[in-house]
Amino acid sequence: MVLFVEGAIAFLLLVKIGPLRELVIKSLDQLKLGKCPATVKTIAGTMSVILLSNLMNIVKIQNKGSKIGTMSPMDQVLWRTHLLEASLIGVVLFLGFIIDRTHHYLEKLISLRSNVGSSKGELEQLRKERTELKEKEEKTSKEIKELKEKLSFVSENLKKAEREAEEKGAKLEIAEAHVTDLQKQSSELLLEYDRLLEDNQTLQSHILVGTKNMN
Repeated sequence: MVLFVEGAIAFLLLVKIGPLRELVIKSLDQLKLGKCPATVKTIAGTMSVILLSNLMNIVKIQNKGSKIGTMSPMDQVLWRTHLLEASLIGVVLFLGFIIDRTHHYLEKLISLRSNVGSSKGELEQLRKERTELKEKEEKTSKEIKELKEKLSFVSENLKKAEREAEEKGAKLEIAEAHVTDLQKQSSELLLEYDRLLEDNQTLQSHILVGTKNMN
């Protein structure tokens, strides 16, 4: 019965049949919790001691038979009994070891697969973020290019406005100089006009005096 149970468990661990493997793995996980591992180790230790005892008895019976030259029927029965028990216990321990190691590596495999799945998800997320960053970078580059073009256009307009301002400033200086000259000429003309008025008044006075004298 023990061999049959262990063989079935080992078979279900090695061959996936529906949800049976997951059920067996969960059951073994439960066995490895709490006090069960200590109990299993105690049973395995006890069986190892029994196996060692059977092997020693087998060796003793064989040595006894070799000394006598033949084994008695009772020794043959005992030898076969110990051999059967040793074989049974050895197979049970071996299957138990296989089951334990298979369960251990299956857990590692499941953990690795889950990690690979999460890594794939993270990789997809990183690729998506990379694509978004690339799109943002392209958009930013386009905006920077447009801003550079606008800045170049504004710079050209500014330089043009500065040239126009310089030209207007030069024209304004010329106009101010011309106005200054006109004001100077106007002042000179006013002075000449005042002088002519005085001369005119002087002549008129002389004419009036001369006219009176003639009368």
